[in-house]
Amino acid sequence: MSIRTEKVGSELRQALARPLTEIASEISAGFITVTHVRMSPDLRIARVYLSVFGGKISPQQTVEKVSDRAGNLRKQISNKLRLRFSPELHFYVDDTLDAISRIDTLLKSVPPSAPVQSEDPLETSSNEETEV
Repeated sequence: MSIRTEKVGSELRQALARPLTEIASEISAGFITVTHVRMSPDLRIARVYLSVFGGKISPQQTVEKVSDRAGNLRKQISNKLRLRFSPELHFYVDDTLDAISRIDTLLKSVPPSAPVQSEDPLETSSNEETEV
């Protein structure tokens, strides 16, 4: 990614924060966070990754309802950001935290193994000293 796409993505992330909070309260979706925005090289398409906590509906349903309002969000973004083109918004569920949680659970379920002893005769322990 270029510096320009990263900057626009960051600005877009900030600009989406308030409207998404309002949408979340309207649809009883809990707490919506924009975790990452990836811009296409021409800045015309934005892939917006959302994490959803709590709420009465599933994260996938929340993303679908937010996607239904993408046109309105795009209009709000065009009023806030000074870009030649207002990017087309594509929303996705960010399940990174779920994956981290699963990996952490798996790692904790593995029993600890015995320490590995080296069989290398060239290794000397710190207690052995040679005198000259």
